[in-house]
Amino acid sequence: MAAPTDLAFDPWDAAFLADPYPAYAELRARGRVHWFEPTNQWLVPHHADVSALLRDRRLGRTYQHRYTHEDFGRTAPPAEHEPFHVLNDHGMLDLEPPDHTRIRRLVSKAFTPRTVEQLKPYVRRLARDLVSGLVEKGGGDLLTDVAEPLPVAVIAEMLGIPASDRAPLRPWSADICGMYELNPSEETATKAVRASVEFSEYLQELIAARRKEPGDDLISGLIAAHDEGDRLTEQEMISTAVLLLNAGHEATVNATVNGWWALFRNPGQLAALRADHSLIPSAIEELMRYDTPLQLFERWVLDEIEIDGTTIPPGAEIAMLFGSANHDPEVFQHPDRLDLTRKDNPHISFSAGIHYCIGAPLARIELAASMTALLEQAPTLRLAAEPERKPNFVIRGLEGLAVEV
Repeated sequence: MAAPTDLAFDPWDAAFLADPYPAYAELRARGRVHWFEPTNQWLVPHHADVSALLRDRRLGRTYQHRYTHEDFGRTAPPAEHEPFHVLNDHGMLDLEPPDHTRIRRLVSKAFTPRTVEQLKPYVRRLARDLVSGLVEKGGGDLLTDVAEPLPVAVIAEMLGIPASDRAPLRPWSADICGMYELNPSEETATKAVRASVEFSEYLQELIAARRKEPGDDLISGLIAAHDEGDRLTEQEMISTAVLLLNAGHEATVNATVNGWWALFRNPGQLAALRADHSLIPSAIEELMRYDTPLQLFERWVLDEIEIDGTTIPPGAEIAMLFGSANHDPEVFQHPDRLDLTRKDNPHISFSAGIHYCIGAPLARIELAASMTALLEQAPTLRLAAEPERKPNFVIRGLEGLAVEV
């Protein structure tokens, strides 16, 4: 096991953020688990271990269903951060069974294959309209013109959030998601708390309105399920709506811009894709593997585990490195090569186990719709300026992606 000072893993270093994959290769070469003192976490870089741990019930996204903070050797969050933690801790991503099972069962009704398939025409039409706007201008920012508005509009439509109310959704989401980075600053926490309060207050009003006048949307469906006897508190409804918005667009937005940035850096692969649009499904999987939108996923150790002879006790935290796992040469041949025809591609960008992304089929439809529209309507799309990488590690994306037609 390498000492932390010996590791190239530095999630606050600009050079690392620009390209973390060489550091991941070093981590994998030096062992299966590494203690990282700056965040008090055990780093797990190998695909086989990450895949297994995502399914291991000795780990949990929370420990509060079994332990108090004191029992678990942890300090409770500061009181001033409470609005964020109340919002976050009642969403199914940070719950364990039976609460996770109960809420996921209700939400999954909105993400059945039939329901998602019915959204295809709407998603494709919206993608074509957004790309048309980009083309008419002769170019723009692929992030703000296409990548962001598409999934935000889709999930807002599913939730029943009126178009006139959608402007704050992305800023609220960005501020809340800042808390998922490693060792977030107090400024980040302040923004997350404010966004949590404002978003929660808005959803309280929307839920009240839907109680009076139900619609054909997910929030109305959750209210109806509650009224029919499925136990779902108002806080769980609010937290579920926020989670669906955050998770329902963050990965798609970053997969879009990360993906096109990778294509521009690999012109041979982009040319092959332009020549053969049937590559789109495998291209989407490969681009999500090649530059993973969610680089790290954390779990608490609830019951003692052992990794390669290292015993990890209850109370410890595991940081599973998705980006590293997706570049593991034990699983992927030539992992650092972008190959849009890659057949065997068991990437874990959508996680695995009980917390596997419920919206993965919808995300794939959105990514295919925007890619298809861009290939068809902007076949000469090219990079206009070198992009800046966001100063984030966990959620990997760009500040923008300037393109020309």
